[in-house]
Amino acid sequence: MKNIVLTGLLSVFLLTACKKDDQLAEKSLEQQKIEFQAKQLDIEKQKLAIEKEKMAYEAQKKADSIVEVQKAKTVAANNSKPQVIRETKTIYRESSSSSNNGTYADNGNSSTGTTATKKKGMSKAAKGTIIGTVGGAAAGAIIAKKNRGLGAVIGGVVGGATGYTIGRAGDRKDGRVQPK
Repeated sequence: MKNIVLTGLLSVFLLTACKKDDQLAEKSLEQQKIEFQAKQLDIEKQKLAIEKEKMAYEAQKKADSIVEVQKAKTVAANNSKPQVIRETKTIYRESSSSSNNGTYADNGNSSTGTTATKKKGMSKAAKGTIIGTVGGAAAGAIIAKKNRGLGAVIGGVVGGATGYTIGRAGDRKDGRVQPK
């Protein structure tokens, strides 16, 4: 009989303990849902902040590009103004008509103008020719398996011509060479 009473008491305690755990589990589940929703809201706030930063960055980038364009325009306007010449060179040019022989012919039409600044360093056309020749020779030697020397020569000529053409276009764009 003692065993039956003890077993009954134990089962009552177990049942009440299980019910408490269920209530705690329900409360903790609700808390977890609330915490999850709060985290989702935080994530959404962070996303919005990132979007605001992106928009501000794009606006700043656009403003900076406008400022750069304005600076370039002012520099171009300043460069188009006549420059003070500190050193002059006299250039004699033969003319086809006999009435102009022996006169100064620098009317701003000469190809070696005194106001133009000379650019120093290697031109893009020269760099393109060198790079194209070396690359073309290497590619030609690799492609032509039977006669590598002939392939290197042909590749060098084609690569050099292509490099020169591309470099010359870059020089025209930069103003180093006058456009056609």
